[in-house]
Amino acid sequence: MNDVKAAVQTKVQESGFEQRYELDASPEKVWRAISIAEFREKWLPREALADPQSLSETSGKEVRYILRDDTPPHLESTVTFTITPNGSGGTSLRIVHELTDATFERLTKTVANGNGPTLLLAA
Repeated sequence: MNDVKAAVQTKVQESGFEQRYELDASPEKVWRAISIAEFREKWLPREALADPQSLSETSGKEVRYILRDDTPPHLESTVTFTITPNGSGGTSLRIVHELTDATFERLTKTVANGNGPTLLLAA
């Protein structure tokens, strides 16, 4: 999957991001790279996955995995890979990465002014 043709398009969302790639590789080759563990581990290490099995899969089109950060607060997220053939014989790859952990929800709902004790730092 080193044959990226176009620039990466990235769209940042509140709880994650979306990237799109145009690849010269055939959809079958890209599917093998994202769905077969031996190939996937070359670019997505097993340690990054909360579970090495996919969360859901539509053969040849879409696969979804659960990822877990290796550093605190160990947030969990889902990453969905969707592939479609493009007009030039290659593949359009869409990756959507979304934080889904309850910890993330608590972090985003934390009030900036929590009425806690004021902390003053010496200059």
